[in-house]
Amino acid sequence: MKYLIYFLIASAVAMLIYNFTLLDYNNIFGKESSVALACILCALCVIVLMLILLVSRTIKNQVKA
Repeated sequence: MKYLIYFLIASAVAMLIYNFTLLDYNNIFGKESSVALACILCALCVIVLMLILLVSRTIKNQVKA
């Protein structure tokens, strides 16, 4: 499970970098950049949720021992 979490974090970071290249920096809130902004937001949410899951699993293992 730990490797799946790391894989999801790595793929979210790759998606984040890719979508930053798709942004139109002259018109960030324009029609063409809206999909890239949504994907950036989703990637950030995935990263935060996976990090929370890693921390909660670490706490669970420490409480068990």
